[in-house]
Formats: sequence, C-alpha cells, structure tokens
Amino acid sequence: MPFDSIAGPPSVRYNLTYVRYCLTQGAAMEITMLNPILGSVNAERVLVFLQARGEGYAREIARFFGADPDSIQKQLVKFEAGGVLTSKEVGRTVTYQFNPRYPFLPELKELMEKAIGFYPEEERERLVMDRKRPRQ
Repeated sequence: MPFDSIAGPPSVRYNLTYVRYCLTQGAAMEITMLNPILGSVNAERVLVFLQARGEGYAREIARFFGADPDSIQKQLVKFEAGGVLTSKEVGRTVTYQFNPRYPFLPELKELMEKAIGFYPEEERERLVMDRKRPRQ
C-alpha cells in the first residue's frame, strides 16, 4: 500500500511522511509510531522486539536498537509489574516474553504486528533475524 493513500490522524500522516522522507534520503530513522500511546520510545522498542523474536533480554534489546540498557531494563520491569510480560532466569540472564495470561495480549500483539508492518523492509528483516550463538 503506498504511503500517499493512507489516511489517518495528523500524527500518523506525519510519521508516514517522515518514514517516506528517510527512505528517499537514505537517512537513519527512528520509527516511533506508538510513542503517543505507550509513552516512551523504549516501551515501543521492547514490545516490537519481543513480538518479532518471542523473547529477549535487556542488553540484547538495547544493543539491537542502540539504546541505553538501563532504560530498556526499566521498561521490562514496568511491563512485568503490569502483567504484560513474564520473565525467567536462564543462567545469570533474565529473559522476558509476553505473558500468555495477559487479558489484552491478542490485541497488543496485533498492534505490534501492524507497527512492524510500517518499518522499512531491511529493518523488518533485521528484526526477525534470530542470531543466537550456540553454547560450546
């Protein structure tokens, strides 16, 4: 669907105009379509990453987006306290995933999928690429 044919509120049109501009200029871009809803860029980063990969830990998410690990960790703890995420310890690492008992999980995942759909193709491919190193 071409960007020009998408109707919506001004914030959506602005974000799509920004995405189109960055794509044509080859500029680095910060896609934050859900920032007005979620309240922070890192909240969007956490949820999008977990939607794409199924699980993750703070440093992995921070490294992927070039963000501060402490800010990402705070978002993960906040979402866990709110019941959106669950965590488990794998060795000394705490990994997070969506809580299957969260009442709005289907709607949240649908929203994340829609947001990922607006990411540039290269970013989507990089997001879903799972690079886990095997243990030796």
